[in-house]
Amino acid sequence: MTDPDVPPLPAALAGAVDGFSRHLATRQGHSAHTRRAYRADVTALLRYAVRHGADGLDGLDLTMLRGWLGAQADRGLSRATLARRGAAARAFLRWAHHEGLVASDPSVRLATPRTPRTLPTVLSTRAAARLLDTARSDAEAAEPEHRPAALRAWAAAELLYGSGVRIGELTAADLTDVDVCERIVRVLGKGGKERVVPFGVPAARALQAWVSDGRPALVRAASPAALFLGDRGGRWGQRQARDAVHRLAARAEVDDVAPHALRHSAATHLLAGGSDLRSVQEVLGHADLGTTQRYTHVDADRLRQVFEQAFPRA
Repeated sequence: MTDPDVPPLPAALAGAVDGFSRHLATRQGHSAHTRRAYRADVTALLRYAVRHGADGLDGLDLTMLRGWLGAQADRGLSRATLARRGAAARAFLRWAHHEGLVASDPSVRLATPRTPRTLPTVLSTRAAARLLDTARSDAEAAEPEHRPAALRAWAAAELLYGSGVRIGELTAADLTDVDVCERIVRVLGKGGKERVVPFGVPAARALQAWVSDGRPALVRAASPAALFLGDRGGRWGQRQARDAVHRLAARAEVDDVAPHALRHSAATHLLAGGSDLRSVQEVLGHADLGTTQRYTHVDADRLRQVFEQAFPRA
């Protein structure tokens, strides 16, 4: 919805935003969430530029870009948000330069804060087991009217942890993407890259119970072929899946975790169990091995704690 108090961008600039959005969708393979965020960031940049005297894209010089980011830093925006907005500006101006809309790309000299390479909460193996045991117990003890939702939560939690898939990959999966007998799931990851991920016996058991006894109770005439259905028969949403995981964590009395923390926990536990980085990279669908290497730091911290507690000369 357009804010009536904010004047619209000039037609040429609005057209550039539309062209950039199409570029992201057709050539870059970014997720819908990333496209929306980048479009909003670029629109905010152009509004700032217009307010400060720019009448076209050529007004986006390095001083303007720095002023835009500086104004947002003064408002207290996080380093992660500033980094993303800087990335959006660079992507936009790189595209505009390639399309001949600007004579040069000033963003090549634009520095933005590095995002702290932190990980969300990683459950211990014991806490992860307690969360999943709670999900199974809830499903087994649920009254008939609550059983589909309980089976869905159990299957989702087992698959998130057992395969390390992202929440968006889980909710986007269809029935035909899962082979319970072979214990594999096919997902479409970032950049539109497809990968096949294995999962274990507990996840297979939970998925079988959901597909056989839970999902049929939610199917409607217009239901999609989604693996996970919502209460009204449509595709289960990411927000609903997150809420289910938060509720399970509270029921299990473990650290409050989001679905992505189950993915991080799976990666950490794989490495702690002796898996090599390349294999974990394939499972998680990381394009860069350096992203996967973050999990070695988590395990190193754990080893350091054990060392300091147990070794007399630590």
